[in-house]
Amino acid sequence: MTFRAACVQLRSGEDVTGNIQTASALIREAAAGGAKFIATPENTTLMAADGGAKLAACFDEAHDAAIPAFAALVKDLGVHLLIGSLGIKVDGGKTANRSYVFAPDGTVTARYSKIHLFDVTLSGSERYAESDTVAGGGEAVIAPTPWGGLGLTICYDVRFPHLYRRLAQSGVFAFAVPAAFTVPTGEAHWHVLLRARAIENGAFVFAPAQGGTHANGRKTYGHSLIIGPWGEILAEAGTDPGVIYAEIDPKASAAARAKLPNLLHGRDFAGP
Repeated sequence: MTFRAACVQLRSGEDVTGNIQTASALIREAAAGGAKFIATPENTTLMAADGGAKLAACFDEAHDAAIPAFAALVKDLGVHLLIGSLGIKVDGGKTANRSYVFAPDGTVTARYSKIHLFDVTLSGSERYAESDTVAGGGEAVIAPTPWGGLGLTICYDVRFPHLYRRLAQSGVFAFAVPAAFTVPTGEAHWHVLLRARAIENGAFVFAPAQGGTHANGRKTYGHSLIIGPWGEILAEAGTDPGVIYAEIDPKASAAARAKLPNLLHGRDFAGP
C-alpha cells in the first residue's frame, strides 16, 4: 500500500480563473510524475489584497467555480486530491477557510474549515486579522483515503498541538498542513513546528505552501515539505511554484509509534 505523494507549491494572486488554471497544470504535472495523492496550499485560488477583497471575490459552495473544476480534473487523472483551502462564503458576512478532499471519481469525501484564525501583529506594518472576515471552524476532520485516515488542518493550526494529538489518537497516519506562512514566521518556525507535529504523533506531514512575492505585495515563505513519522524531511521545495514528491509507506507510521508509544502514555493530572 505504498504510494507516491506530491505537494504543489503555488504563488496565487487575485485572478481566480488564472489561479485555477495554474494549480490544475501543476496537479497534472504531479499526476504525470506518478503521484496518487496530491495536495495544494492554503488559498489555492485566491490571495487577495485584504480580507474585504477576498470576501468580495468569494462565493458560497454551490457557486464556487473551483469545486467543479477540480472535481472534473481528478476524474480525468484518477488521483486523490486535497485542495488546501478555498474561501467559501458562509452566513454572517464572512468566509470559511476550507479544505476539500476529492476522490478519483470527483466526489468530495471531506471538508474541513480552519479552526484557529491568524490574528497576529508581526511588526508595526505587518498585521493580520483573519477573524475580521473569516468564520472559524469548530470540528476536527479525518479524510478517508485508501492508505488510512488523513487528519486535516490548515496553516496556523500547526501551533495548536492538541488538535494533532486528538487526530493521531483517532488513528490517522498523516496530517495535511496546507499553508500560506509569512516569511518572518516561516524562517523562524515552519520546519521545527511541522517536524515536531510529525515526531510527537508518529505521523507523516504533507505541507504544501504558497511561496514568493504575490501580486498584492504579500510575501510567503514557501518551502513546501513532506515529512516522515520519525521527523525526517522527505522532500522540500524552495520558494518558486512547482511540485515535490515522496514515496510514502503508511506502515512507517505504525512502526514509529511502536518505537515510541507516547500516544498510549498520556495521563490525566491535577493543576495548575
